[in-house]
Amino acid sequence: MSKVMWKPGTFLYPIPAVLVSCGTMEKSNVITVAWTGILNTNPAMVYISVRPTRYSYDIIKKQGEFVINLTTEKLAYVTDWCGVKSGKDHDKFKEMHITKEKANFVKCPLIKESPVSVECKVKEIRELGSHHMFIAEVLAIDADEQYINEKGAFDISKCNLISYSNGGYYAMGKKIGKFGFSVEKKKRKAKK
Repeated sequence: MSKVMWKPGTFLYPIPAVLVSCGTMEKSNVITVAWTGILNTNPAMVYISVRPTRYSYDIIKKQGEFVINLTTEKLAYVTDWCGVKSGKDHDKFKEMHITKEKANFVKCPLIKESPVSVECKVKEIRELGSHHMFIAEVLAIDADEQYINEKGAFDISKCNLISYSNGGYYAMGKKIGKFGFSVEKKKRKAKK
């Protein structure tokens, strides 16, 4: 089997489909973003890339903060709707029946229905072309306690997260390994 060459494009899939909340508790908006990811561990830094023509762009640029809310199968419809409708014409929280929750460090609301909300402070804006990248420091991660296991760790397998790939939304699959499993030593059975 051989590969077919296509023109350069955005084909690094799957990627997260997230709901980014911005503004304040009183006047807020939600934008769906798939161009997002991790940039650094220490300090924890992430990015979102947004077209300057989007309603949320100016809100995020002026306020200098936003919240990345992870999405689930239950939020798939909301995720798509918030990506195709404009906040200048719609109150997305009200129309999609999603709940604002007060953040710890930013003025933007968290989305209560999201299993994880990441509070972000913009450090730099990179103008890249069609999209501008908001590089941000993570100020806090707010995780729904129903997904915290008995060891105090976040159990992502219970969330039913979704991803985006080539124009479609997909449910995340089952866990097939963990970091380092390929080099992990097998446990020996104790001799009796």
